[in-house]
Amino acid sequence: MILNGWLQILLYCGIVLVLVKPLGGYMTRVFNGERTFFSPVLVPIERGLYAIAGTSEREEQHWTSYAFSMLLFNFLGVLVLYALMRLQAGLPYNPAGMTSVPPDLSFNTAVSFVTNTNWQNYSGEGTMSYLTQMAGLTVQNFVSASTGIAIAVGLIRAFARASGKAIGNFWVDMIRSTLYVLLPLCIVLTLVYVYLGVPQTLGPYVEATTLEGAKQTIAVGPVASQLAIKMLGTNGGGFFNANSAHPFENPDAISNLVQMLSIFAIGAALTNVFGRMVGNQRQGWAILATMGILFFVGVGITYWAEAAGNPLMHAFGLNGGNMEGKEVRFGIALSSLFAVITTAASCGAVNAMHGSFTALGGLVPLINMQLGEIIVGGVGAGFYGILLFVIIAIFVAGLMVGRTPEYLGKKIEAKEMKMAVLAILCLPLAMLVFTAIATVLPSAVASVGTAGPHGFSEILYAYTSAAANNGSAFGGLTGNTPWYNITLGIGMLMGRFLVIIPALAIAGSLVAKKTVPASAGTFPTDGPLFVGLLSGTILIVGGLTFFPALALGPVVEHLMMITGQAF
Repeated sequence: MILNGWLQILLYCGIVLVLVKPLGGYMTRVFNGERTFFSPVLVPIERGLYAIAGTSEREEQHWTSYAFSMLLFNFLGVLVLYALMRLQAGLPYNPAGMTSVPPDLSFNTAVSFVTNTNWQNYSGEGTMSYLTQMAGLTVQNFVSASTGIAIAVGLIRAFARASGKAIGNFWVDMIRSTLYVLLPLCIVLTLVYVYLGVPQTLGPYVEATTLEGAKQTIAVGPVASQLAIKMLGTNGGGFFNANSAHPFENPDAISNLVQMLSIFAIGAALTNVFGRMVGNQRQGWAILATMGILFFVGVGITYWAEAAGNPLMHAFGLNGGNMEGKEVRFGIALSSLFAVITTAASCGAVNAMHGSFTALGGLVPLINMQLGEIIVGGVGAGFYGILLFVIIAIFVAGLMVGRTPEYLGKKIEAKEMKMAVLAILCLPLAMLVFTAIATVLPSAVASVGTAGPHGFSEILYAYTSAAANNGSAFGGLTGNTPWYNITLGIGMLMGRFLVIIPALAIAGSLVAKKTVPASAGTFPTDGPLFVGLLSGTILIVGGLTFFPALALGPVVEHLMMITGQAF
């Protein structure tokens, strides 16, 4: 590790913190229905969309209606995207003549983008037409992100309100997220990326002649617009197969920094939205501090492991760290930082090959996802995910002092605990059960590219990434088979909606409760003690759940690497 690397990491963290308050304040005004800079232009469009949806900003929904609207909208999204891929061969804006996408891959991809996972079992520039990329994938990048934000805002309202029935209106929250937050920022980011050299064109692929006289096809297309929402919406689905390691998606260090900032911007700002809406910004800072501690520890471990490299290489005098699978443009520090950012959030974009990291370097991205990606997390998804752990931590604190646990004046009772545990347990159910089956199923094992514990890690990483709605891959696993396309798709659905529905049920329960005034026995939830309790709860729950599986993969691989054996 070098000082320059740490300075770059600290600079990134500092910029994220600077963005939290202004973006959080703006988003609070948006979801409170207050006037913003964009209101004169967007209000007529907003009301027109409400009319199409058959609702208005004055109508609010019970949590069951909110959940039904969300499920209906996402179900229709899967159908439309699936049909678009199956029919793309006969549709316009297909200059490269892409054929129709096979049924199992269409299912996997449709579910992937609707659930904000963006797992890609295909090469984007070699599989999807411009129309599919724009009208299908990019559109879902917007609405899947806005769905996550809407769920988070609905849960925040449940803590902010008392003795009510409604948690908001899904259609209003989703439309406002898209129009006032995602769209303006993406327009600016798209122009920035074009300025930095990212292609944005509907022209055909370019034919080039190499120095040897051979012909080479260079893929281009509407890349910048998809890149902007891919990062800001923590989607991660790249236009190109190499994702953010491709020079057309990530031209230089400036674009790399902009992309990393985009991944964390909204997720971090939602903690400030929470603090503002409940009337105590310190509550939001306490949650952000918990996220920050876990994030910084992960970055430190990954950077140390990659900078130390493989001891087998030290015998040959190669002590420059592990550069395998990394872009020379970004080096070890920024590759390690990007890997932790993209798995701490449910983004999945990559600028290096995670499967080429050392065992401990690859362990951190796995743990980030297995914790439910609550370390900032995806837009909205990370915030309602960490609130589930807040409920568990508060319940544990209540048991310690022998009184009914409270959070922000709301009593945490049996129903909230049951729903929180149900939501948290669905992730290991999808991650570990499918991994166990795949490790003994001959057709699934045949897709593994590496023997030993690293091969096990490839399978574990795939199902972890799917259920955590991340979308990054370890590499080496041939995922484009009927088995993996279907089971990974099921895992994505479980990881998305089996968390959202219990979270909304908790919102419905909390919004109906009265606010209890704080007393001398109330556990403070805006200070260092709560930050420590919440951090410990997250690590203990994650450790108890996933350590046995991790021991079979990256942990044993690290121990074998020390003894001189590599995979």
